[in-house]
Parts: sequence; C-alpha cells; structure tokens
Amino acid sequence: MFRAPEAPAAPAHSPVAPTPSQLTLTDVTKRYGDHTVLEGVRLTVRPGEKAGVIGDNGSGKSTLLRLMAGQERPDGGTVTVVAPGGTGHLAQTLDLADSARVGDAVDLALAELRDLERRIHTAGAALDGADPAAYDAYAALVARFEARGGYGADRRVDVALRHLGERTGLDRARRLGTLSGGQRSRLALAATLASAPELLLLDEPTNDLDDEAVAWLEERLRAHRGTVVAVTHDRTFLDRVTDTVVEVDHVARTVRRYGDGYAGYLTARAAARARQEREHEEWRAEVARQSRLAESHIGRLGAIPRKMPRGFSGAGAFRARSRAHGAQSRIRGARERLLRLMENPAPAPPEPLRFTASIRVTAETAAAGTDGRADGAVDRAVEVDGLRVPGRVALDSLSVPAGGRLLVTGPNGAGKSTLLRVLAGELAAEGLVRRPARVGMLRQTVATLSGAEAARPLLATFGEHRAEELLALGLFRAQDLRRPVGALSAGQRRRLELARLVTRPHDLLLLDEPTNHLSPGLVEDLEAALAGYTGTLIVVTHDRRLRAGFRGPVLELTPRPRPGG
Repeated sequence: MFRAPEAPAAPAHSPVAPTPSQLTLTDVTKRYGDHTVLEGVRLTVRPGEKAGVIGDNGSGKSTLLRLMAGQERPDGGTVTVVAPGGTGHLAQTLDLADSARVGDAVDLALAELRDLERRIHTAGAALDGADPAAYDAYAALVARFEARGGYGADRRVDVALRHLGERTGLDRARRLGTLSGGQRSRLALAATLASAPELLLLDEPTNDLDDEAVAWLEERLRAHRGTVVAVTHDRTFLDRVTDTVVEVDHVARTVRRYGDGYAGYLTARAAARARQEREHEEWRAEVARQSRLAESHIGRLGAIPRKMPRGFSGAGAFRARSRAHGAQSRIRGARERLLRLMENPAPAPPEPLRFTASIRVTAETAAAGTDGRADGAVDRAVEVDGLRVPGRVALDSLSVPAGGRLLVTGPNGAGKSTLLRVLAGELAAEGLVRRPARVGMLRQTVATLSGAEAARPLLATFGEHRAEELLALGLFRAQDLRRPVGALSAGQRRRLELARLVTRPHDLLLLDEPTNHLSPGLVEDLEAALAGYTGTLIVVTHDRRLRAGFRGPVLELTPRPRPGG
C-alpha cells in the first residue's frame, strides 16, 4: 500500500500538498475508424510514481496520455483518474490559433486555477448573510487554491520560462504566430508546470530544450510530490527521472510495465531476448528429434517383409503384421508431433543490427593513420579543404581517417546537416571534398514522397525478392510488407531507411539525428551496431546518451551570417 511521505513546507516551485491519487485503465480499447490503436489495456500508475512511456512512433503513446487527461474517451473499458490536486496535460503541440496571444496559452494551462479563482469570487460575493455552510464552502475553495499556490501561478510561469531558455520572458499580449516552434513548446511546458497539479501528463517535454533546460526540468520533476506520466524518447531523461517504464506495443496494441526505471527496462528486455533464443533452440532441437524418430521408424518398417512365405503359419504372419502396424503408428505419431511443432514455431529473435564496411583497421594501423594497405600510405576516408556553402557552413579543413569517428555539434543553424549533405555528395559546395565511393546517409527528416513513391508497397521499395532478409531484422511484420510506403508512420519509414543501411556495405556512414522517430529500445540496438562498425562514422545528434558514450573527436560548428544579413 502506498503511503505518501510526510512533507516539509512545499518549495516555491511545487506548492501541491501530497494528496493521494488514482490512475487506472481497465480493459481500455481505442479505435480511430477501423484502426485499433489500443486494445484491452490494463494499467495502474501508483500515487507518486514517475512513469516514462515509450514505444514506436504511431504506437499510441499520445493517445494513452489523452485518455488519461480525459481529452478522449475509450471505445471500450474504463479510465479512472482521481487527482484532488488537479491534472496538468502537456500536448506535443499547442492547440491554439496563431492569432491567439501568449496570455491565452497561459490561461489554457492554468484553466483549473482560473476556474477556482472565479468560484472563489462568486462564493465571496454571496457571503453577506449566508449560513455557516456557505462560509465553509468558501473556505474550502480558498484552501484548494492556496494549496496549489494559485496566487503565485503567473509569476511561476515567468520563472519556468527563464529556466527553460526564454531569458527575457514572453509578453502576454504577443501573438503566438510570432513565436518559433521551440518558443511555443517552452511556453506550454512552463505554464503546465506553473499550474502545480498533482498529476502531470507530459508528451515529449524535453523537445526544443537545451541541455541546461533539460537538467532543470529533470530536477523539477524529481522534486514533484505528485504523479508524473511522461511520453519521451530521451533515454537520459528516462534514466534520471522515471522509476517505472511503460512500453506501448504497437503489434499487440497493449502496454507492458517495467519496474526499476530505464535500467530495469533494459534488463527485462535482455532477459526476454535470451528467453526467446532459448525457446527457439529448444524448438529446433525438438523438431530435429521428431524428424529423426520418424526417419528411424520408416527405416524399421522398411526392414519388415511385406509378404510372408507360404509355409509360414498364421501366427508368424500375425506377428509380422503386428510389428508393421506398430511401426506405422509410431511414424504417424512422430509426424503429427512434427506437424504441430511446425504449425506453432518458436520464432528466432531478430538478428542484431550490423553495419558493414570493407575497411580493416587494427590498433597498429589506426595509430599510424593508415587503413592497413600494403604500401603503408596514409588513407584519409574524408578530407575537406576550403569548404564553403555561402550563408550556411564554412570549414577550412577537415580530415577523418579510415575507420575514424567524428561527432559534429553546434546550435541550430550552424550548418551541421548542410555539412553532412555535402559529404554525402547531395549538395554542391566550394572547395575540395574527398570521400569514399560507398557512402550511406540517414537524414534528419523523413523524405517527402511523390504520389507514385507513396503508393509503392514497402517490399517493392526495399526489394521484391528480399522479404526474408528484411523480416529477419525484426523491424517489420510480414503483414507490413504490402502496405504502401505513404501509409507508414514516420517511425516505420525511419526503420525502412535503417534497414537499407544495415543490409548494404558502406565505408562511410553519415548519421543526422539517427535517434529521431525511433523507440529507445531500437536506439539501444542502433548504438550497439555502431560500436561494431569498422567503417568511418560521422554523427550529428542531440541524444545525450549517445553523445556521452561517443568515442572520438568533436567538431563544433558555429552559425554563419546569411548573405546580406
């Protein structure tokens, strides 16, 4: 049984009193038209828990949060939410017109407090000559308002905005259409936090935040004495904030819950893979055993004469027929067991992702700066001299050895993606650029498809005769292969691009925000594949865990002035 801890006086940023809450989904099903997103979901989040929700793009994570927030109703089952201290819901996008003002966005997030304030004014105006019950009701409203720090809510919006990166704040009269996407996201997050609810439902709260802002947010959420449910792709956030991970399974259309935070999720995931490998090996061994049994009995049956000599007595003939009948029975039994095994296979786990290259680098050749060629000549996989794309990127020189690693960093607009496009040969530039012949690139955004491209089935796009190769990766199901590429989610199209990279050799990999649209579990697989890659790797990423574990030099780019700017 949960027991809320005794709490000292609430800090200024979290005035919510520790009141018990309930958040339970029982047999919940949600459909959009004929598409079932969630089916038979059963989930309980205990009071005070910090739960991280993960899963593939399009699996139903945001739908799950909207159901908890009461913004959508289930088509089956029940959603029970009891949060006496209020609920705050941060959607991925701010659902207000460009003509609305910053103050409107603040009022939307503080709607529960604004409503309490109106009720307090109405109740106060009616107190003259009222009975004691009216005074008690008024006092209860004031107590609820003060418990959530209602009088300081607007000030907390400005404080949170500064911590989230808006150093000068945002004028309440400013129109939302004049804000950048990042500013709108930070405004919605700041106002949601300032509402100081007992239950926080956050959809990708780390989007559009720099490292300093994310660190503040993590500390703020760890200190929150209520319940937090956060949809996120940020593995470091999961590791630092959550004590429970809820994975939305897009295949089963349900959820799985893991204790002990992100580390517990990774442990359970590894154990599940080991169990699947063991069950597959046991299945294979049993198939082989039943096949041997059937063959053995067939051999014995063949050794029994089909016709007995005339002089044999009936008893002898009977014994021969009896032995034949027993062998046939055993053959049928072995074949039936074999058929059942083949009809109910224990599938092998997906093959580990592997990037391949023809470069062979040893410790000696890496130290010498060569690629192991017999003549000992130094071979630089990537060389740049005097590179210029006016207004976008400028780089005097760059040299990356064969098999080397490079992490490219810098603020938005510094030219990171432009540099990778130049190195891939997709964008013309001034200066010298040298690269290997076999270059693979994973772009930051999923490409826009033409009508004909969007209508092509997934398998035709990947390779009509490569179904087995694609399915072995575990990135798609058999029923996905005939779906039009245009009908795939952003995450599924990202998987398609990843499948192309791992099934063909590339001596240079250029990865632009490779974790975008991928579930944390698949990002772990991607990271493991990169660790074993022998080719040359250049990465642009905002993923803090990937950056922290990166082994290699770092190139920091700075924004270039635009022509005429």
